Amino acid sequence: MLNENFKYIAAAVAVVGLSVGAVIYISMRSNRAPPPAAKPVAAVPVKPAMPEEPPAIKHPLPPPEKQEPLPPLNESDVPMQDALADLIGKESVERFLIPEDLVRHIVVTVDNLSTEKVAERVRPLKRVQGTFEVDGSEEAPVLDPANYARYKPLVQLISSIDTHRLAATYARHYPLFQEAYESLGHPPQYFNDRLIEVIDELLATPDVKGPIALAQPNVLYEFADPKLESRSAGQKALIRMGSVNATAVKDKLREVRGELIAKQLGD
Repeated sequence: MLNENFKYIAAAVAVVGLSVGAVIYISMRSNRAPPPAAKPVAAVPVKPAMPEEPPAIKHPLPPPEKQEPLPPLNESDVPMQDALADLIGKESVERFLIPEDLVRHIVVTVDNLSTEKVAERVRPLKRVQGTFEVDGSEEAPVLDPANYARYKPLVQLISSIDTHRLAATYARHYPLFQEAYESLGHPPQYFNDRLIEVIDELLATPDVKGPIALAQPNVLYEFADPKLESRSAGQKALIRMGSVNATAVKDKLREVRGELIAKQLGD
């Protein structure tokens, strides 16, 4: 659906990934009467299952150097805002960020970018200004290129970020990101591996130029091309922002990926 998923892309780049939003599992029991008891059978010894080993870490970050202790995850909003203000400026933080549950919302967003959609309630950035514009005729609507200008201030901010300092900020606060990711309910996994995986997914987004045909099966517009509409939320967001903006964001993602790999290698 053609909603404002670009804000999630920007968050993923701007902080390169923080996390979570606890997932609550609710078990429901049936009110039906239990089935008749089965006839007893001889017990067969069962070999206890071996605990599953956590997946191997593909992109480990080096342990942080000696530094001030990080705040608890539930108390990390203000310190994280301060760290980002040092990175992109206080004015940009106030202009673009939603400050509540910042680490959790960014991690959830990163985790969801390669899926079908990203929940509005966990967005880490404020809405871009302006309204979604459609061009063409009622029978053959197309994405209005005027939409691309709405994203330009955020894309310019992303492009201006010092990539080395961005990766350093991420690495310094990584334990918060990992804690947030684990609280999503995943099996033991390494968040930085997931981040690299999502970056690769976004970098694989096709460069779509020229008029982009739309369809309106319900209230919201979709891509008329089923191949585009079936792409992940993150890839569709990049396509919607226009080729120039998408290229700038992907350039920064490549830089970020390179910095994270360099840290893994100890450079």
